[in-house]
Amino acid sequence: MYQDAAREYPCRGLPNSPPTTNATYAKLVAVPAIWGGTFIAGRILALAVPAAVGALLRYGVAVVALLVAARWLEGGLPRLTRRQVLGTALLGLTGILAYNLFFLGALARLPASRTSLIIALNPIVTISVASLLLGERMSTRRWVGVAVALAGVWIVVSRGDVLGSVFQAVGTGELLMFGGVCSWAAYTLIGRRVLEGLTPLAATTYASLWGTAMLAVAAGPDLLALKREDFTPPVVLSVLYLGVLGTSIAFVWYYQAVQRLGAARTVIFNNLVPVFGASFGVLLLGEPLLPSMLLGGAIAVAGVMLVTKS
Repeated sequence: MYQDAAREYPCRGLPNSPPTTNATYAKLVAVPAIWGGTFIAGRILALAVPAAVGALLRYGVAVVALLVAARWLEGGLPRLTRRQVLGTALLGLTGILAYNLFFLGALARLPASRTSLIIALNPIVTISVASLLLGERMSTRRWVGVAVALAGVWIVVSRGDVLGSVFQAVGTGELLMFGGVCSWAAYTLIGRRVLEGLTPLAATTYASLWGTAMLAVAAGPDLLALKREDFTPPVVLSVLYLGVLGTSIAFVWYYQAVQRLGAARTVIFNNLVPVFGASFGVLLLGEPLLPSMLLGGAIAVAGVMLVTKS
């Protein structure tokens, strides 16, 4: 069904035939790599400004990049039907407003590794809802792949101390990130319906416009308290990374995959986000490379291969 939708709504200036499956999977690997970096950028931003302000800065940049891309690739944004207005507004509410407030709120309270552990629950929540409400079916082999990939992520982010990490006390930060997981699951599944009549770029741009307007209202009281010294070079670079790469590029690629492969198969790649996040921690923050990172990363990749194998 999603391949048919991709053929019906090609991007202007691009080939009319949809990208090959290999190209789609290559983008799906790039997306969690980009999102792994958002934990570092998000942590820097969350410690510098309030969550609503950080999210507004992110999407202020993202909206500009998305509008330019929509004009260049598709000749501008299409006129929405009433149903699409409601659908894109729901995308803005769940994936832009709610997710970012939860995400940055959690990063202000938790280290990136623990936040990654909680967001790894995303595939379980999304697939469960898709199976119960949308009728998506998963074979036994793919369910095994889900379990294997999640186990690998668990090893990476817990540094091998699986039971110790799982049974730690749950605080405000953990609850905020679980709220982010639920928001992203809703965003993914709502996007599946919205994309039946819109290209991924148009859906993402409209959702970001809605979400940015909502974030402006939420951030209003905190904007007056901002000072010039709050915008250090790391903060500015973090905003640009989150807005251009972490939002504009990654969101469009993600929705292209949802359109062509389905929500259940696409969301499993989110299991690689903490793997990349841990790797970037080693490379950029000088964190030690533990055996658990290597073992867990290999197991997570094996699980993804089980899910995507035809």
